[in-house]
Amino acid sequence: MAEPFTIYKLTILNMLDKVDFPLTSTQISGFFLDQEYTDYFRVQQVLRDLADADLIRSEPTHNNTRYFITAAGKKTLEFFRDKITDAIEQDIIAFFGRNQMELRATNSVIADYYRTPDHRYAVRCQYRERNADLIDLTLTVRKKEQAEAICSNWKKQNGDVYAYLMDILMK
Repeated sequence: MAEPFTIYKLTILNMLDKVDFPLTSTQISGFFLDQEYTDYFRVQQVLRDLADADLIRSEPTHNNTRYFITAAGKKTLEFFRDKITDAIEQDIIAFFGRNQMELRATNSVIADYYRTPDHRYAVRCQYRERNADLIDLTLTVRKKEQAEAICSNWKKQNGDVYAYLMDILMK
């Protein structure tokens, strides 16, 4: 039997390989905590180890980190897939079955901000379907609070904004 850290790494690679969108740190941790496999801090260490080994790629946002499997991660998973037990495989499948709509929605609507060289904040709002951007909008504001408000409101009102823009622009 492989050591627990190895199993955790392979489990994360397997999870990322099964979806066509990135998973967040919160989503991955949620799986491990729900199954009572390990604690939050160990999951974060495993994620760092995988990223350091270039088996996964991380994309930080202002409130979470999204993870993608790399080509090297896929090769590693292929080589060691037999180390993942049927029980863990079934737990992953059940987790995705229960949470697929929420997981996909979380990764379809993206809003993040960053500080610009002129000391303003650029807010990037995206809506994606199957890794294709339907809308990718960047707005510049003066205050961090404004950037945070736009991010929060984009999560709630992206559909209305998209419909409004399409209506206005297609006239």
